[in-house]
Amino acid sequence: MRLYDSRKRILVTGGAGFVGSHLCDRLLEQGHEVLCADNLFTGTKRNIEHLHNHPRFEFMRHDVTFPLYVEVDQIYNLACPASPVHYQHDPVQTTKTSVHGAINMLGLAKRLDCKILQASTSEVYGDPQQHPQTEDYWGHVNPIGVRSCYDEGKRCAETLFFDYHRQNGLAIKVARIFNTYGPRMHPKDGRVVSNFIWQALNGTPITIYGDGSQTRSFCFVDDLVRGLISLMETDDSVTGPVNIGNPGEFSILELAEKVLEQVGGDSNLVREPLPSDDPMQRCPDITRARNLLNWEPTIPLAEGLIPTIAYFRELLAEHQAMAG
Repeated sequence: MRLYDSRKRILVTGGAGFVGSHLCDRLLEQGHEVLCADNLFTGTKRNIEHLHNHPRFEFMRHDVTFPLYVEVDQIYNLACPASPVHYQHDPVQTTKTSVHGAINMLGLAKRLDCKILQASTSEVYGDPQQHPQTEDYWGHVNPIGVRSCYDEGKRCAETLFFDYHRQNGLAIKVARIFNTYGPRMHPKDGRVVSNFIWQALNGTPITIYGDGSQTRSFCFVDDLVRGLISLMETDDSVTGPVNIGNPGEFSILELAEKVLEQVGGDSNLVREPLPSDDPMQRCPDITRARNLLNWEPTIPLAEGLIPTIAYFRELLAEHQAMAG
């Protein structure tokens, strides 16, 4: 290991993405050096431009499907498109990012003998037959559907992490991330929070897929990042998987009403058919996170929507100014 003192040099793959950029911010606040690697397929330089002159921050344009040769003390592997619009755009590349990316980052961690955290996903549970989902639930996933590139890619990545742990004694951490929202979300990523806010701000109809009774749990990004760091800082006996998400459950219709309440305007609701393999319920059991990490979310949806909507207002103003 490269570690010389309490300051660590930390690699964040996917560090220019929505969650990754917030993680970079927090690690820098804690006094660490951060190497952010991102191929900018879904991440953007805008998310990290405020860090451009930070003395402990370094950006490297890199695709994790290729090996990376650097010296670091910890690795957070967040690289992968995480919204259906993006991961279905190039499904083969999505699977390669999850699988080859995991192999390359695990190989790096093995060479450096350092801890590595995998940002897995609640999508490993598929359309769950257990509610809420606990970490010992194996899931109900379609292996050949339009979402399989992401769902099965992430499941295979988890397999690789645990096999490297068993075979090589590697110190691994696996976090299963549930729906997360906050500033720096991509406005056109197809996720329900960004969709609703962007539509409401533009005064266009808000699209509800199905009857709106399907439920999701929404975790504010600051809470999520705190959970990821807490998991990384546990001792080597804690491998996960650990659900990181908000167990407070809302129907899609309730979310639309909350967004309209805060944004204002006169957008009406329109209904569209439910997408293929879209789960009806998604809610984490976070007992393991509470017990092992002393973690639970603290920011309620109504509170977290305020800075999220403010970010999208700023983004919209920029778009309008550029359009003349």
